[in-house]
Amino acid sequence: MKKIFVLLAAALLLAPVSSMAAWAPSGDVNVIVAYKAGSGTDTGARILASEAEKNLGRTLVINNLPGADGKIGWTQLVNAKPDGQTIGFINLPTFTTLAIQPDSTFSVADVVPIANHLSETGVVAVKADSPIKSLKDLVAACKEKPTMRASTNGVEASNHTAAQLLAKSAGFDYKAIPYGGTADQLLALRQGEVDFTCAKVADVAPLIKGDKPELRVLGVFSEERLPEMPDVPTLKEEGFYDKWYGAARGLVAPRGTPQEIIDFYVEAFRKTMQDPKNIEAHKKAGLNLDFKDNKQYADLIAEQEKFCRDTVSKLYSK
Repeated sequence: MKKIFVLLAAALLLAPVSSMAAWAPSGDVNVIVAYKAGSGTDTGARILASEAEKNLGRTLVINNLPGADGKIGWTQLVNAKPDGQTIGFINLPTFTTLAIQPDSTFSVADVVPIANHLSETGVVAVKADSPIKSLKDLVAACKEKPTMRASTNGVEASNHTAAQLLAKSAGFDYKAIPYGGTADQLLALRQGEVDFTCAKVADVAPLIKGDKPELRVLGVFSEERLPEMPDVPTLKEEGFYDKWYGAARGLVAPRGTPQEIIDFYVEAFRKTMQDPKNIEAHKKAGLNLDFKDNKQYADLIAEQEKFCRDTVSKLYSK
């Protein structure tokens, strides 16, 4: 009986210590976004951050570090101290495309997955007043004039890859014009600097609505039509690229971040992304929430790395 009492007393003494030892951020959390304010990644990050603060108990400070197709921000992210005070967003497949380059300043192994945030289907778009009215019109125009210009979010970045998938599957050449990110890429199209572009649903959503839309979507990179764009055909329907293509945007931490910190963030973001208020906020912004925990997200990153090595690399081979 005395032994049981001693064990119970020890358990009671240890319980508060264990509770006190649970990790939580010690101050505001630095959240690196490798694209400029107003980009699709930035918009989603800010909505998620504002909703997540109640579950984290700290302010999430968005730190925009744009440039070099994401390399500047991601290089700083992987070199941050792995203490949980700095996390960041990566975009797939852009991150994995850059990570496998011989001269890359980071690798896939340099980040620890936390959670996937968004999954976005790719689209092909032109200006609303463009004489090009359909995918077949675009393909015909590019075949007739191989110097047709397409804006991209960077060299071999996700939207450049989308344009390559369309061009290779349709058998045409074009001139890719890289910009500093999706926001600048779409601005170039709106200003008439280029003839067409490939982006994501959430990126173009605000620009195709209202009485005076600025852009028109010609097709989507999906095996089936999208509920939010029921009148827009898939590339597959038109006889071109026949698989889904888009981007996944999610949260990672620098390599070496302890598991207890990762677990804290996984649960905090799980609660946030499953909160009805947060779901509605994303829906209003045209963002497709797609929560995956750290293990599921790790699998997705591995799949995207393989896709980049097996498929994307061939799109740019001479």
